[in-house]
Amino acid sequence: MPLSMIQAGQPGTVKKVGGREDTRRFLENLGFVMGAIVTVISEINGNMIVSVKDSRVAIGKDMANKIFV
Repeated sequence: MPLSMIQAGQPGTVKKVGGREDTRRFLENLGFVMGAIVTVISEINGNMIVSVKDSRVAIGKDMANKIFV
């Protein structure tokens, strides 16, 4: 399921990163690689704050829909 469907506080493991090549590369540089543990910290108006690899990252819902957990 896409990362955007996960509730706040719930961890998940990245299974796949979709989208175009440049989008995938951007997300992988942020730490969204296969096997990484991600936790949704909060969601406000579709924008999400996600904890990944000891960092907090803010992404939009469109980007979150490309990350499958």
